[in-house]
Amino acid sequence: MNRYSGIRIVREALRGNKGWPRVWRDPEPQREYDVIVIGGGGHGLATAYYLSKLHGIRRVAVLEKGYLGSGNIGRNTTIVRSNYMIDGNTQFYDLSMRLWETLSQELNYNVMFSQRGQITLGHSPDQLDSFARRLNVMKLNGIDGELWSREQVKSAVPYLEYGEDARFPIHGAMYQAKAGTARHDAVAWGYARAADRLGVDLIQHCEVTGFMYEAGRLAGVQTTRGEIRAARVGMSVAGSTSLVAQMAGMQLPIESHVLQAFVTEPIKPLVNQVVAFGAAHFYVSQSDKGGLVFGGDLDGYNSYAQRGNLPVVGEVASIAKAMMPCISRLRLLRHWGGVMDMSMDGSPIISKTPVEGLYLNGGWCYGGFKATPAAGWTFAHMIAKGEPHELNRKFSLDRFSTGATINESGAGPYPYAH
Repeated sequence: MNRYSGIRIVREALRGNKGWPRVWRDPEPQREYDVIVIGGGGHGLATAYYLSKLHGIRRVAVLEKGYLGSGNIGRNTTIVRSNYMIDGNTQFYDLSMRLWETLSQELNYNVMFSQRGQITLGHSPDQLDSFARRLNVMKLNGIDGELWSREQVKSAVPYLEYGEDARFPIHGAMYQAKAGTARHDAVAWGYARAADRLGVDLIQHCEVTGFMYEAGRLAGVQTTRGEIRAARVGMSVAGSTSLVAQMAGMQLPIESHVLQAFVTEPIKPLVNQVVAFGAAHFYVSQSDKGGLVFGGDLDGYNSYAQRGNLPVVGEVASIAKAMMPCISRLRLLRHWGGVMDMSMDGSPIISKTPVEGLYLNGGWCYGGFKATPAAGWTFAHMIAKGEPHELNRKFSLDRFSTGATINESGAGPYPYAH
């Protein structure tokens, strides 16, 4: 920060922060658009940006029932990785990683993408064999990865539990150097500002309450701010996918669950990478503010609530202590819940729907945040062209009726979770 920036911050504070200009417009909804994107989270904003930037569609509206970024884009643990194994997911998340690497320059906004690496611990020789298989697939697709020995793990992360009587002895790990974290809020703000500058209308506090049809084809949406017409509508609403789909008469192969996340008090730099526990659902990184950011398993029931429950707090705390004993000394500052669309095969849906003109982006399970750039990129392509891109062709909705599922339910918090 230079001296003039500091002076302005003080001046604005003294006058109630009333002099800051808007980062994006707050327009009234127009009566008609070429494309409507339902959902003002990371995927929806990215879709609108790429529709305008890459496909020249300027009359685009993003409709958000709350404020921009109020859903899962602001309620996650910020991890970005591309260590997937199943054909379809492997190539898709590789595209996402490549887009992440240039995203700050693309948006002219610092999304704080930090390629600090991810270590996924292995606790048996068989588990290391499964890691080797995954790494071979990754390398065949040009994706980085290494198989680490116990000594390499201990050198990189000496604060873990390496005792002879450890319940889950560490035998080695899978390491991806290009993995890391990004600032979730900055991703939403960066896409929002960039989309707005291309003419996209970002309409907040505008909830979709129904769909309109003409001659059997989608004609627009009904909202709390009136009817808005468009021949093409994209749904990108994270944990509310099944609810919005019901308005269009669709029942999807999706369940919604709560996934909790936690932040501790700030400490000096300790966790330099993302570390995932190979014996249970647990993963941890350290934020730029110094707090440890970590998460665990889903709450074991269907819910649309953005809050968690105490049993999972206790379970995550016990797992955290088993992997990293020193974490028991820290105080927990806060925890929250994100609503996850869990598809039946663990892979996303980016697809046309049975409703002509309605497109679906959902079912992301644990992979939504890391997929943000590629999801927006491919979803925009499909809406603009009317056909899927090769990278999302396998994510079709009809795979659940044809049996062509992409069974990567094991690519959750760590790459083989059940």
